[in-house]
Amino acid sequence: QVQLVESGGGLVQAGGSLRLSCAASRSISINVMGWYRQAPGKQRELVATITDGGTTSYADSVKGRFTISRENAKNTVFLQMNSLKPEDTAVYYCKAERVRVGLVTIPTCWGQGTQVTVSP
Repeated sequence: QVQLVESGGGLVQAGGSLRLSCAASRSISINVMGWYRQAPGKQRELVATITDGGTTSYADSVKGRFTISRENAKNTVFLQMNSLKPEDTAVYYCKAERVRVGLVTIPTCWGQGTQVTVSP
């Protein structure tokens, strides 16, 4: 079993910054790591992803403000969020895809989520 442990959420004023971290409890390799978010009453949506080769992808709503990065050796992914807006308020979830542990490949793992609240 692989667990994803997120940290770094909190309350910040509009225009401020937060940095989210997500670490896998154990793995050999993770193909894609990413961040998703879900606001109250809305569906979970993609924020950003990064492959083990460093290729990144962002939702249009966060381009230029958020930066995703990872440390492969530590199976950790980060999300630097700058110029935060009230509409960024949501629970942010870490996701890992194609997680290889020994001879087993786990298709998808999700973290428990961390709350990000941006006040006007």
